[in-house]
Amino acid sequence: MPVHELRKHNSIFNTFIAQIRDENVQKDRMRFRRNLERIGEVIAYELSKTFSVDEKHISTPLGEAIEKIHNEPLVLATILRAGLPLHQGLLNYFDDAENAFISAYRKHHKNDAFEIEIEYLSSPKLDGKTVILSDPMLATGSSMVLAYKALLSKGTPSKVYVVSAIASIEGVEYVKKHMPEKTQIWVGAIDDELTAQAYIVPGLGDAGDLAFGSKNS
Repeated sequence: MPVHELRKHNSIFNTFIAQIRDENVQKDRMRFRRNLERIGEVIAYELSKTFSVDEKHISTPLGEAIEKIHNEPLVLATILRAGLPLHQGLLNYFDDAENAFISAYRKHHKNDAFEIEIEYLSSPKLDGKTVILSDPMLATGSSMVLAYKALLSKGTPSKVYVVSAIASIEGVEYVKKHMPEKTQIWVGAIDDELTAQAYIVPGLGDAGDLAFGSKNS
């Protein structure tokens, strides 16, 4: 399963990753959301290079041009609520895509144990379509895999891309083990450590709270 870590290439993208991690910059929620959005835009551009294309004849005021246009029917799916800014970045570039939304949450038990539960799904039919499933944090990988399995109730995609800003090694390995082999994983950065409470270290904290404010448990 291909894994693409964009931080490995020195570009302006690394500035966006640095800023979403920086606890001082994080105080500005609007900038945090915008940086997640920009990360989505850059990843959209990079992964679009793997799409199949058709040649299209374009009439200009002075003649005719032949351009290569991607021909894959796209569905952008995200996990609420933290995934919304990243999803928007992808949608800015894939503006003709259909959209799907999954509500997932951590159901906590004693001794810091928890399980992921899917509460809600809104999705078009997926048979034969390319699905880009995004969530800013790929921690254990459980939410991503459960979201994918929930989406299968709407049909079987032809291709699947997993998109995250920050991932853990454990989360990447879990996705590789539990999702189709041809799935492509696109992440901003992969961190080494995952705490007992399933937070990525150094990570960035709680992406949902940083983007939209704290919530009552």
